Amino acid sequence: MHNEALSALAQRVKEAAQRIYPEVLAVRRHLHMHPELSYQEFRTTAFIKEYLAGLGIEAEPQLLETGVVAILRGQGAPESGERRTVALRADIDALPLQEENSHDFCSTEAGCMHACGHDMHTAMLLGAASVLSGMKEELKGDVLLVFQPAEEKAPGGAKPMIEAGLLNKYKPSAIFAQHCFSSVRSGSIAMCKGGFMAAADELYITVHGQGGHASAPHKTRDPILASAHIITALQHLVSRVAPPHEPAVVSIASINGGHATNIIPGKVTMQGTMRTMNEELRSLLHERFERTVMQVAEAFGVEAEVEIRFGYPVLYNDPDMTDLAWDAAKEFLGDEKVHKSEPLMTAEDFAYYLRECPGSFWQLGTGFGDSDPGNLLHSPTFNPDEQALETGVGMMSYLALRYLAG
Repeated sequence: MHNEALSALAQRVKEAAQRIYPEVLAVRRHLHMHPELSYQEFRTTAFIKEYLAGLGIEAEPQLLETGVVAILRGQGAPESGERRTVALRADIDALPLQEENSHDFCSTEAGCMHACGHDMHTAMLLGAASVLSGMKEELKGDVLLVFQPAEEKAPGGAKPMIEAGLLNKYKPSAIFAQHCFSSVRSGSIAMCKGGFMAAADELYITVHGQGGHASAPHKTRDPILASAHIITALQHLVSRVAPPHEPAVVSIASINGGHATNIIPGKVTMQGTMRTMNEELRSLLHERFERTVMQVAEAFGVEAEVEIRFGYPVLYNDPDMTDLAWDAAKEFLGDEKVHKSEPLMTAEDFAYYLRECPGSFWQLGTGFGDSDPGNLLHSPTFNPDEQALETGVGMMSYLALRYLAG
């Protein structure tokens, strides 16, 4: 398409996103008030199906118990030649967190909150479905709408969706998604080519010793002292095992053992996370992690058990698809609102899709200019700028049109 045609298309999408903003805002607030945990998103699934049905889009047969897949058929595709499909994905689950905001649409579910913006993601994809439904004549292919459950709980919903045949059945040639980030100013987006988010693994350690009276520690095998040395020793994995140019994180985030001032316990448990940006380093740190724990435990005369649960893989943004999304974003938002992002050590199960299908995943700015320090992802006070809904609806819609026009 020529620059004039692209500019006219972008303007049409902007006007449509602006018109539908109040409706998308209402959808977001409804979802925020009624969050559901991973694999329990039954009401959310029903709500999405009902909304799509109102647009004349029928949901496809269920791949999992929750989640929705639907196809928006474009009418602008050439009669001859292969018909292309682009996939747009939103995650729909909430977190086990008690909301501490004071607005009038707070979560009505005790201990459950959309503290990661998945209510925003879902509302924006529904909004994009509405915008694109009104522009079917411009769609030179099909749009696969993927409302995925259980992003927040490993092993996540993306892998089961793929295993259930999502990509094999619908064969998208590209897939795109976005995620709210309050560290990016609302109205802007940030993109990263190549490795963007880390592989994240869960670490579990149990140290078994011999408990006894705290006044006679020489008669015990103290698992607390051993655990302290294990935690300290594990820090060398990042500082002395990982190459300086390779990002890596090893954090022990939980330690439990003992219940009194004068009793040395017989057992201590610890939990943590390991984050890496390539599979070779990931494998090396796994091996060295287990060896370090076992050897320190032996030195202190205690026994240790180690479990490493594999989490999401590295999220790798396809360079060509990211370039395309970058150009589309600049055409739609303007150069000053599209930024480069550094790689992040957070993790996302969208990585599984990108292993099978080229695509890109970017940060959607939801931060205020004077953003509150408590406005953080996974925080009970997470409170994104809702005006970003308009940006996200427009960006997803325009990118789908732009890709299919390819």
